[in-house]
Amino acid sequence: MPDFDRAYDELRARWPETTEERDVATPYGPTRVHVYGPADGSPLVLLPGGSATGLVWFANAPALGKRYRVYAVDLLGDAGRTERQGTPLKSADDLTAWLDALLNGLGLARTHLCGHSYGAWLAVRYALRAPSRVDRLVLVDPTQVFAGFRPGYLLRALPALIRPNEARARAFLAWETADAHPDETWQRLYALATTVPGRKLVVGGRPRVADLRMPVLALFAERSRAHHAGKAAARARRTLSHAEVALLPGATHHSLPLTAPRQLNDRLTAFLG
Repeated sequence: MPDFDRAYDELRARWPETTEERDVATPYGPTRVHVYGPADGSPLVLLPGGSATGLVWFANAPALGKRYRVYAVDLLGDAGRTERQGTPLKSADDLTAWLDALLNGLGLARTHLCGHSYGAWLAVRYALRAPSRVDRLVLVDPTQVFAGFRPGYLLRALPALIRPNEARARAFLAWETADAHPDETWQRLYALATTVPGRKLVVGGRPRVADLRMPVLALFAERSRAHHAGKAAARARRTLSHAEVALLPGATHHSLPLTAPRQLNDRLTAFLG
């Protein structure tokens, strides 16, 4: 996939010069992690949405890396530089076992954990599996956590899922992000990611969010077309009375975390402390 590789390298160049690239061994294959920030900073693991790759946090890393040791991950089973080798990836339990092995490989006994979209769903599942390893949990427009997908969103996504190509993915992004105008380089990478051979995201049911006990920040995209943000936020408040819940003005689902990165960065750093 030379076009995807070129887009990947182009977006990688948008990260700070001192960013490290690590390929961490796990039973499921080597995992690519983009590492930035002070070596003695509190660890913060970032999990992207589907097709976004760990590079999607490029607009957040410079600010977050002033205080935290940032680890942005290319997800197992998705496009990027993480490879599937060894133990087969079959279930959501495999995904959480992979993330557990990844944290071991990074030497992180405990970390802040932040996920967007599909990455937020995985973050919740991991926080329920290994609560002692998650200090604080941040969910950015989480999908399949507090609410299901809107039927209209799934219908729009269907052509790009059944017969993926760059044009269909770009059309879907244009519909969902509307006037938010995500970064063009990232849009190209996202669209090409949907065409990568062998890409297969593992999915599962909604996790038992009410069982979360660590501090939680749940942020919802005000104009998300993936789900009804207001209803999802209301359910988050009912389900997790101890959580901080807020809407991000002007944001759509796929324009995060690129939309108004300063707003997102400020909320993250205020919550994480």
